Amino acid sequence: MGLFKMPSLGADMEAGKLVEWMIAPGDEVKKGDTVAVVETQKGAIEIETFEAGTVGKLLVEVGETVPVGTPLAEIGDMSVEAAVPAHEAVPEPEPGPIAPPAPVAAPTLIRAGRHRASPAARKLSAEKGIDLSAIKGTGPGGAVTSRDLEGTHKAAGQKAASASGVDFTEMRKAIGRAMARSKREIPHYYLRHQIDLRAASSWLDEYNGSREPSGRLLMGALLVKAVALSLKQFPDMNGFYENDAFTPSDAIHCGVAVAVRGGGLIAPAVHDTDGLPLGDLMAAMRDLVARVRAGGLKGSELSDPTITITSLGDRGVDEVYGVIHPPQVAIVGFGTVEERPLAADGTLVAAPTVIATLAADHRVGDGRRGALFLREIEKLLQKPEAL
Repeated sequence: MGLFKMPSLGADMEAGKLVEWMIAPGDEVKKGDTVAVVETQKGAIEIETFEAGTVGKLLVEVGETVPVGTPLAEIGDMSVEAAVPAHEAVPEPEPGPIAPPAPVAAPTLIRAGRHRASPAARKLSAEKGIDLSAIKGTGPGGAVTSRDLEGTHKAAGQKAASASGVDFTEMRKAIGRAMARSKREIPHYYLRHQIDLRAASSWLDEYNGSREPSGRLLMGALLVKAVALSLKQFPDMNGFYENDAFTPSDAIHCGVAVAVRGGGLIAPAVHDTDGLPLGDLMAAMRDLVARVRAGGLKGSELSDPTITITSLGDRGVDEVYGVIHPPQVAIVGFGTVEERPLAADGTLVAAPTVIATLAADHRVGDGRRGALFLREIEKLLQKPEAL
């Protein structure tokens, strides 16, 4: 039986508050199932399990705040493990009158026929007068969760009792602590490079010309994909520096910085960015933006970005220099795409360009590697059809 623990959802997280269980003892879960909702400075985050098996004992009560690494629940294979002790511990019954069956305690998720609901959902439905039988659940086994009820009572002009808003004061404090640690511990070096986007812009115009608005690409998707593919050639930019050593990541999960309404940035991961077709990547980026602003992120999206990409281009800023988010070792920045003077074929032309910046960890590499990395991004953007 393994232990499901409070995950770290970023270098700035020290503890989390359990606001909802989405599983009950005896439930079967598979890898990637959402099992709990945890509140951090970044809002309410859905937490997934990375282990398949049967849920054992829930070790933390809803409402408790516990440090990162605290066991929250037992999850594992109970089929053999529990059967053997049960066989050894239960003595053979002696002849006698047949006793009535002992009452069985109600599990955390209430079942009425085929209907299931979490405690938070039951409480919320009672407060708001919502019929749970009319709600389609998205929890394990179709259980109704408080998140399933949000749209119902928001439509009635009411706010979900369990939907945690973001405390922007606490978020700023958390970001400040993480960035102070980064500048204190990580020897940053910085590079700047202007990238010619004539080929990318022309290809993008042609691609979007025959598509409906919902299927069109933004230049940001091309920039993110170019970074992801470049990381395959420069694995020393993709991974984590921990315990005085760098570990490159086999997977490429680009964290894309998204502004939160009210202030602050969150950089959730687009998983396996290098393998996504541009259309799928654009859809994933749009989905992240929507869920950041609605408070629907998953824990894995915050805990496993292998590099961060930030852009202030939509704010008209020429260039942005980021601070590395530990334990990552690099952050790429993009400014606004605009026409700038560019020397081409012996003449000076006005061409669409973007200024790319890199902040990288000097413990892992040096400026030469960083320069080659930025040039690789530029090289890929000259053949956008191959991205």
